[in-house]
Amino acid sequence: MAHEQYQELLKTLHECMEACNHCFDACLKEEDMKMMAECIRLDRECADMCGFLEAAISRNSPFIRQLAQVCAEICEACAEECRKHDHEHCQKCAEACMKCAEACRNVT
Repeated sequence: MAHEQYQELLKTLHECMEACNHCFDACLKEEDMKMMAECIRLDRECADMCGFLEAAISRNSPFIRQLAQVCAEICEACAEECRKHDHEHCQKCAEACMKCAEACRNVT
């Protein structure tokens, strides 16, 4: 299977997707929803992109490298936004996003 070379990336993508989904859900429960709007939006974007790249890898898409670069950009944007918030779920999400961005940037 061609996606065997991407096993570590697949794991990182899945962890990032889970962290973003958790952050998204937790942000919806925060008191100041307006302040969390951009975080919520980027959590969704990032989780969706990580899931899409996971699926692309599993079907051996010819666009894995390009999709990984876009995923890295989205992960970095999500991390940057999450870092603005002191909530533990945001900080953990930022860490997962930066780890994922790095892994995506290393796809050749």
